[in-house]
Amino acid sequence: MSQKAAPDASRRSETARRAILTAALDLVGKVGYAKLTIEGIATAAGVGKQTIYRWWPSKGALLFDAFLTLTTGGQEEQAAALPDTGDLAADMKLILRATVNELNDPRYDLPMRALHTEIVLDPALAADYAKRLDEPLRELKKNRLRSAQRAGQVAEDVDLDVAVDMLFGPILNRWLQRSGPLTPDYADQVVDTALRGLRPREARSCFECPGR
Repeated sequence: MSQKAAPDASRRSETARRAILTAALDLVGKVGYAKLTIEGIATAAGVGKQTIYRWWPSKGALLFDAFLTLTTGGQEEQAAALPDTGDLAADMKLILRATVNELNDPRYDLPMRALHTEIVLDPALAADYAKRLDEPLRELKKNRLRSAQRAGQVAEDVDLDVAVDMLFGPILNRWLQRSGPLTPDYADQVVDTALRGLRPREARSCFECPGR
């Protein structure tokens, strides 16, 4: 009997966990992060508050897991690599356009804004976010740029962390501050401007030659 009970309990726990994550995403979209409460999430998910606190220490930690479920389907393993066709500009425009589309998607916008707010206020959550999401994604971006360095498309002495910030930072900044329209054309402009500065000096000079 005990051997059969354990799998059943595990399935019930997973069902409850997913119900909580779904409720958190639904509610933050409806009421906003300021009015989102553990009690409200528990009611919507049909569980007790202690069930939530058993798995998550804070509202921010719960929202982070809910966001990961939304973006990865619950699988935190990232893709092995970003697109690498040999055309760095085309690949980066494809990636940044996809980023723009995601940031403009109402399903992602409010949860991500709430998560970024909580990260500023909660150092433990910020560290968890960096370890589980930001650092793995940053490494994928740097690997794509390393490939471009080997191909002579990016200068060998470029600091890749700074290069990643140059490419992705303007998109995130415009989204966070609502300082202008976040469009595919803007993503293309960011790529063209950043890569102009990242090219090896001789390639940069050739790129700026008349007739190019």
